[in-house]
Amino acid sequence: MSLWARSLGSEPGRYLRAFRLFLSRSSEHQAMQAFVGGRLPPLLHSIGEGKEEINILSVGGGAGEIDLLILAQVRSRYPDIPINNEVVEPNAEQIAKYKERVATTAGLEGIRFTWHQETAEEYQHRTTTSRQLRKWDLIHLIQMLYYVKDIPATLSFFHGLLDANARILIILVSGSSGWAHLWKQYGTSLPRDDLCLYVSAADIAAALDAGGMRFQSHELPSDLDISDCFTEGSGDGELLLDFLTETCNFSKAASPVLKAGVLETLRDPACSICSDGKVLFNNNLEALMVAP
Repeated sequence: MSLWARSLGSEPGRYLRAFRLFLSRSSEHQAMQAFVGGRLPPLLHSIGEGKEEINILSVGGGAGEIDLLILAQVRSRYPDIPINNEVVEPNAEQIAKYKERVATTAGLEGIRFTWHQETAEEYQHRTTTSRQLRKWDLIHLIQMLYYVKDIPATLSFFHGLLDANARILIILVSGSSGWAHLWKQYGTSLPRDDLCLYVSAADIAAALDAGGMRFQSHELPSDLDISDCFTEGSGDGELLLDFLTETCNFSKAASPVLKAGVLETLRDPACSICSDGKVLFNNNLEALMVAP
């Protein structure tokens, strides 16, 4: 990798374009929606028992699409209990979209929203130093543990904030996904500037085990159409390559040898399958439900 190669996260605008393209080409949100609508409700059946208010903390809540689905399930289970939903999200544009979504979504009566534009580490520092720590009934960390510097410390901190019958929901790419295989092959050749760690749910499960935290695991099947990555000069293909490698302008920053190697790995059956003329990347997710 060229010395001037930069993490995709260093250009928020390009990152968001790549992320939105990723969502349009993958079944990630559909996989999460199926999980939230099907397997999640029984796992949350007791979080509001005996409570006068249900407190939910969304860390890395993004634009709120999955958050609102989770809230709908909690509201369905506990229709008469007020809900306090606090969101920690560092990206101002995502927060703006979240607020727009809340403003145009029906059925949110009795739910109070508060947004904090900060990272998980900034939230931890602020609440710890100001002694404003509070207990939560549900904390969800969805697709965000790639962006914390000390995963065991982060897990321990949020685990310590759980109230009785509470849960932490963690969703991350599966250890058997194409992501995990790609990172194993090329993680050391990709940018590492503390903006992104190449971790999968398998790494998080190991950290939870080491910290003595109890959890259940649920696989969420998903795929990503990366066919354009193999079309020379495709703008969408280059954006997807940026997203897959977490590298800004990967096609230009990478050496020809590295680019060829990454493309070959992406075609590897451990990463992708070919179906109906498309190259479908294994984007499987894993949900970890952590108990107090």
